[in-house]
Amino acid sequence: MKRALKIIGIVVVVLLLVVIALPFVINVNTFRPKLESDLSAALGREVKVGNLSLSILTGSVGAQDLSIADDPAFSKDPFILAKSLKVGVEIMPLILSKAVHVTDLTLEEPQISLLKSAAGKWNFSSLGKNAHPAAAPSSASSVPANAPKPVKEAAQKPSQSSGSASKPGEPITENLSVAKLNVTDGRVSIGKANSSAKPHVYNNVNITVRDFSFASQFPFTLTSDLPGGGNLKLDGRAGPIDPNDAAATPLQAKLDIKRLDLAASGFVDPSSGIAGLADFDGTVRSDGHNAHSSGTVNIDKLKASPKGSPADRPVQVKYATDYNFDREAGTLSQGDIALGKAVAHLTGGYQMKGDDTLLNMKLNAPGMPVDELEAMLPALGVILPSGSSLKGGTLTTDLALAGSAAKPTITGPIKLAQTKLAGFNLGSKLSAISALSGAQTGQDTSIQNLSTDAHVAPDGISTQNVNLVIPALGTLVGSGNIAPSGALNYHMTANLAGTAVSGLSQLAGLGGKSASIPFFIQGTTSDPMFVPDVQGIVKSQLSNQLQGNLPKTNNPNANQAIDALTGLFGKKKKKQ
Repeated sequence: MKRALKIIGIVVVVLLLVVIALPFVINVNTFRPKLESDLSAALGREVKVGNLSLSILTGSVGAQDLSIADDPAFSKDPFILAKSLKVGVEIMPLILSKAVHVTDLTLEEPQISLLKSAAGKWNFSSLGKNAHPAAAPSSASSVPANAPKPVKEAAQKPSQSSGSASKPGEPITENLSVAKLNVTDGRVSIGKANSSAKPHVYNNVNITVRDFSFASQFPFTLTSDLPGGGNLKLDGRAGPIDPNDAAATPLQAKLDIKRLDLAASGFVDPSSGIAGLADFDGTVRSDGHNAHSSGTVNIDKLKASPKGSPADRPVQVKYATDYNFDREAGTLSQGDIALGKAVAHLTGGYQMKGDDTLLNMKLNAPGMPVDELEAMLPALGVILPSGSSLKGGTLTTDLALAGSAAKPTITGPIKLAQTKLAGFNLGSKLSAISALSGAQTGQDTSIQNLSTDAHVAPDGISTQNVNLVIPALGTLVGSGNIAPSGALNYHMTANLAGTAVSGLSQLAGLGGKSASIPFFIQGTTSDPMFVPDVQGIVKSQLSNQLQGNLPKTNNPNANQAIDALTGLFGKKKKKQ
């Protein structure tokens, strides 16, 4: 028994000595030219690796540095720079026949630069292209006609096939298969070629690919931190690599994004004022030329205007879109935007133009509950009179969105029905209305109907054909503008009826059961000011009685009427 233990001990010691000695006996740097040559041929780019080292225990060859050249049409700087490269190899073929059979590749802390040209081409599009000299043009979803069947088997059984061994006359990419390919703690920048624009940078990029082969489909998982905060996970399958354009490689995956900071990410124009934290859960499917994506986006603290403030309720968007990479254009077939029970439907087309996205869309929102929308008004930069709020009723609209996504032009009808502006006493703004008619709006102004044709653009809001029905007063019609600063410039006419006009008629010396009073709305949205249009009053309401006289008249009834109408708006007529 003791003898057996001694023999076992001797064997263990010998094995340990062999393991320790082999890295010194085998000069793995002799394989560096072969490794560089095979990788360069496979990628169609010059590949350089640093000093190599061998680890028998882990069965791997390590390189201190790695660089992969960029497409010269894009940049003279490296496409990839990595701190180290670990190549998993089969030890026995390496020892016995000095053959390199690759089982896995690991890039540690790589810096990867992805660039897109003005024509829509990527700097990684040509990867592997030079290794397919006989490849005929093919669709991105088809497998190359000359792809040999053993490739798939090699991917499934890496221990039986060397990734770097190729048969004479065969493209090396169609034989290159790796059981596992890893990228750890990478940094990826995505930008525009020949542009001074700041690229989007993704840190802590980790990628795991299994059964990789250029000529077959392979599963992958990608995780990364997002620019400005948040993180993403992409989990799915890709391949085969398109021999003519690597960027056109088919893909199907599930995408999960958490806490994307819209403002800090750099994905939206800062001048648009758009901000918020977005979570995304969806899928993407691409054949290399056309992509389809659908899913759900939840946005907290949404702000959609430079002067807006974050909404205190989340917004949910359910979407489905199709995109054509060649035309850089797509359609949104579903865009259901929900704020509680209020739902709007956004559909239409979009086109990428340089750094901008052009829209041609429709926003349809039938009968949305106003109470649900109230929380969204600050995010849109809509400021109600100080201390007031909208209560009850519905909002209906059918808008067209066109132009830049950052600053679109929005046009169409808007209708507000059966609501009230709580905390706003219109009667007090029209201060003399009680004395004239006894009509009062109360502390809340009830609105039977408010409709207008709106035009929203970066230079402000224009509203035409305003029709506001307030039961306690009558109908107010007119048009006007709201400046980006919130300044108001409206010319309106109040068509008073019933008891609201009786006192006015008596003071003016008029008969009849109705009267039209022109006035201006000035000030700001938070503090509107109602100013009488004295000249308009005389022209429109008293012309017949004053026989065409202008405001300066000796007719006592006319002067009395002007004084009364001026006082209606809390502003005394100046003495002449």
